[in-house]
Order: sequence, then C-alpha cells, then structure tokens
Amino acid sequence: MRSLLFVPGNSAKMIAKATASRADVIILDLEDAVHPDAKPEARRLVVETLAGASIGPRSFVRVNSLDTAWCREDVEAILPAAPDGLVLPKSSGPEDVMRLSELVDRHEPRANKGATGIIVVCTETPSSTLSLAAKSWRHPRLAGLMWGGEDLSAAIGATANRDDQSRYTSPFLLARNLCLLAARAAGVAPIDAVFTDFRDGDGLLREADAARRDGFSGKAAIHPSQVEIINRCFAPTDEERRWAGRVIAAFESGGKGAVQLDGVMLDAPHLKQARLILAASRAE
Repeated sequence: MRSLLFVPGNSAKMIAKATASRADVIILDLEDAVHPDAKPEARRLVVETLAGASIGPRSFVRVNSLDTAWCREDVEAILPAAPDGLVLPKSSGPEDVMRLSELVDRHEPRANKGATGIIVVCTETPSSTLSLAAKSWRHPRLAGLMWGGEDLSAAIGATANRDDQSRYTSPFLLARNLCLLAARAAGVAPIDAVFTDFRDGDGLLREADAARRDGFSGKAAIHPSQVEIINRCFAPTDEERRWAGRVIAAFESGGKGAVQLDGVMLDAPHLKQARLILAASRAE
C-alpha cells in the first residue's frame, strides 16, 4: 500500500479517473466528501462500482464515523459488495476498531468472513492521538493506521497546522510520530497524511521522501496526479536493491553474527532492512 487515493463516492466521473490511475489502493469516500443529503446515492454508486469491475489492486471504503447514524447503514450496504476493507474516520481510540469489527462481523458475507480489513485515521481527535502512545492498537482486522492534520487542527483549536516554511508545527509532528510508532508496534502499515496542494509536485516529493525515510510505508493522495510521485518515492531505488542483495549475500557467506561489507560492520538489523527492501521490490 504505497499510494492510497481518496475519491468522492458520489462522483462517477472522479471514480473513473481514480480507477484509471496506478494507485495501489482506491478509497471510495462516503464521509467528508459527500453531503448528508447525497449519502444514500453515494452508497448506491459505491456498491455499483465495487460490483461492476476491478477498480485496482485493492479497494477500501471510508465509512462515516461510528458516532453518526450513517456508519451502520454504510456497513450494511457496502459489505455485500466485498471491498478489501473499510477506512474509519474520527476515531476516539483502539476500542473503535473493535466496535467496527463487531459491526463488520454481523454483515460480512459468509464467503468473505474475516477478510475485510480496517484502516483507521487515528489522529483526528485528541483522545485518539493520545491513545496511540497509551494503548495497543493491535487487532486481527487492522491493516493500517493513517494520520492527518486537518481535522485535528479544528479539534484542538489550531489556526494552522504548518508554519511559514510549510513545515508541520509541533502538535502535528507529535501526531505523525505517534501514528508511525503505534502502527509499527501493532504490526500494520503506517500511512502518511495527504498533501493537500495537489499542484505542488515538488512539495509532495519532499514530504513523501521524508515519510519513507522516517519509516512510513505509504502515503494518502487526494488527486490522481499525486499517485506516480508517491509510488516512485515508496519504491526501493536501484542503489538500495543492489545494497540489499550484497548484504544478504554477505550474511549467507559469512555465517551467523556480524559481517563486514565495504569496511562497515553489519548485524541483524541491517539484514532485516535488506530483506524488507527486496520484499518491497518483489511486490511492485
């Protein structure tokens, strides 16, 4: 899941453009992108889209939050079409994963039992953000944790989430870092926030490179034009592939423990990193 592209669930035109992109995951949105009056029609279109044809390697649906009257209706309508998973917004903590999972259990088709994953947007409320450090988020259905700063800004009364250099300010960097650490602790994908200015390719490139450097495995997108940049940033480079191959070869020929490569001592963490790079290369 390098690139996760959000698309309004009530726009057939935008859905068509999204499905033509090379996004690893398409997220059909029933929440913020859809006006309350349009939600029933959006559900119908999303179900029709899921049932009609393949829309990419993976398809998730962002349902409305659990504290709304729409969430149960979303789940009941969507699950028979067997999406790969659901995206849960406005979480208050890991307990919401269990609550959504129980709802999924009641409506998941027999042939698809246990297969519906859950990605949580985990930093949209102060309570959820704090719980990332206080509680385990591990759950059989959890597939990823995604952070975002837009809703959190409103929730904490911030006037902006970036400084005059377009860098995230301290509260939002904290949320970002907690998402990364909590996802890795839970054994799921840490997903970086959307870059809202889809016309600024250079800014997106810098932010995606920084996210991969720090340990995120993918990034959310709001426009098809962002997908190619994100996919490129989160794919191993040729230099990294060559390094990983040489590291593994060095360990295979050097036996257990530490080995030396180009005058540098390598041990178990380097071997793990090399294996992850080659695994990511095979997955492209």
